[in-house]
Amino acid sequence: MIQSLLLKRIDLRPDRSYGALIGPQGPFIFTLELPWRENQPQVSCIPIGSWTCRRVVSPRWGETFDIKVPGRSLIRFHWGNTEDDTLGCVLTARTFDPVKGINGAVDSKQAFGELMATLKGVDKFTLHVINT
Repeated sequence: MIQSLLLKRIDLRPDRSYGALIGPQGPFIFTLELPWRENQPQVSCIPIGSWTCRRVVSPRWGETFDIKVPGRSLIRFHWGNTEDDTLGCVLTARTFDPVKGINGAVDSKQAFGELMATLKGVDKFTLHVINT
């Protein structure tokens, strides 16, 4: 059973952050977040560190995982195409290609399904976040 995942940010830009989610078998989906803005709610990616993630049922996203970060709330994994689709959450992607004129998350719902399938039977895990 999975106890932890690694979110490795691989491309940090002024307006967005691209990453890879890595499990026991290696990378399995990509991520899209907002850029680092001092952990400010709704405008910043989550900080580097280790965070507890718990399975929740969101009214908007259905079954997902809530990422517990001090000073923040309602940070979740979910689908979306660009940084406009997140308020500090972690978006899932199978790849990145032009969406609305920028490199956005492609096949985000499918990637989210892969995340949830990978975490089947898991109610809590630790997310380790690093920048490269």
